[in-house]
Amino acid sequence: MIEIRFHGRGGQGAVTSAELTALAAIEQGKYAQAFPSFGPERRGAPVMAYVRVSDEPIRSREKIYEPDIVVVLDPTLLDIVNVAAGLKNDGVVVLNSSKSAEEIRAASGIKSKLALVDATRIAVETMGLPITNTTLLGAMLKATDLLPISAMEDPLKKRFGRIAGKNIKAFKRAYKETVVEE
Repeated sequence: MIEIRFHGRGGQGAVTSAELTALAAIEQGKYAQAFPSFGPERRGAPVMAYVRVSDEPIRSREKIYEPDIVVVLDPTLLDIVNVAAGLKNDGVVVLNSSKSAEEIRAASGIKSKLALVDATRIAVETMGLPITNTTLLGAMLKATDLLPISAMEDPLKKRFGRIAGKNIKAFKRAYKETVVEE
């Protein structure tokens, strides 16, 4: 089983990213679940969302404490949340950042594998808005063998309808531009 924790701020789409990942996995014949973790937070407050993907039925319904993958939609969260808490030794942090791996490691103390992409820039240039959730899904798939890149297209089309094309373009661009550092 692969466990994923998304970190974002309310309104950035972390919950949507989790749901899209689960839907894509299910369409690939896998078992998956996605669920948010937030209380009365307002837009802009830190939130988390979780995803489990497995080849077997998933019985656990608890919060994910030791993820294989952590996806961070907002790089400012590194200053206030230990996003790598509980990350498995062979885990990966997928981060929206224009900084280098060295800069990220020095500032945050993250020692795990890093997948970096300037998702904000890609989203603005591709969609006209700094909405990074679907963009970072491309980075996550580049950094892992979770799903093939083609698996995400149908869920994106179903979720976003007429604006899916821009999301798919941003997703694919992030896949190409993501830099993975061990």
